[in-house]
Amino acid sequence: MYTQCPECHTVFSATAPTIARGHGMARCSHCNAVFDVLRTLADQLPPEPFDRLEVHAPQVEPPLLGVPVYRPNPQPVTFTFDPDDKPRPREHRRAHGLPAFARHGTRAPGRRWPWVAGSTALFLTLSAQLAYAERTVLLNHATVRPLLDSACEIVHCQLPLRQDLDQLELLSRDIRPHPSVPGALIVSATLRNAADFSQAFPIVEITLSDLDENRVAMRRFQPREYLGDTRLISKGLAAGASTALVFEVKDPGKNAVAFEFKFL
Repeated sequence: MYTQCPECHTVFSATAPTIARGHGMARCSHCNAVFDVLRTLADQLPPEPFDRLEVHAPQVEPPLLGVPVYRPNPQPVTFTFDPDDKPRPREHRRAHGLPAFARHGTRAPGRRWPWVAGSTALFLTLSAQLAYAERTVLLNHATVRPLLDSACEIVHCQLPLRQDLDQLELLSRDIRPHPSVPGALIVSATLRNAADFSQAFPIVEITLSDLDENRVAMRRFQPREYLGDTRLISKGLAAGASTALVFEVKDPGKNAVAFEFKFL
């Protein structure tokens, strides 16, 4: 850095240690004058020729240094341990690490069984609730159902019949006027169970529509409404078996020219 004597205008090279030793004051080696080095301190000289270095005007408030370069820290901060934490025995440190309510004593190993029993009971209760909520899916699942049947044979229980509507085939269907009841129709169909297990008889939905495919009439029939034999309903439709379905309905009028079956 550079500074200039205010008396003889001689420019000197100054280093930080030199300026620091005099706390900003220095003596000119040419005229022996003592002057403030900081008033004209510069890191570069202006182009020659020049007469005087720029004098720094004093400020009321000290300038703010905003670009930090380094900050010494005698005790580096780490994230693994506390420097002020003295090593303690393992048992003593473990005791102080417990909550206050747990420092009065430890629970005997034999007293843990109520917690295990309670947790097991809660787990079984939750499993039973989930199984009941999804009972239809589980009863018709191809993998789960054989396991349920085996378990039911052991405890001598009876599960509802399985049902897979995609395995029900409509072989034939017909609609004609009722031979003995005026204003009525007979709707008949042949249903086949293509599954390899007995199925429950489905709910049958019959829809009558006009030429524009607008619905004219619709009704859903429970198994007990189209099958009179209660024992047959309880046994279900055997694997590969077929059965005839007959429905007696009121004639909705001449606009009903088409009909459709749907299994639910």
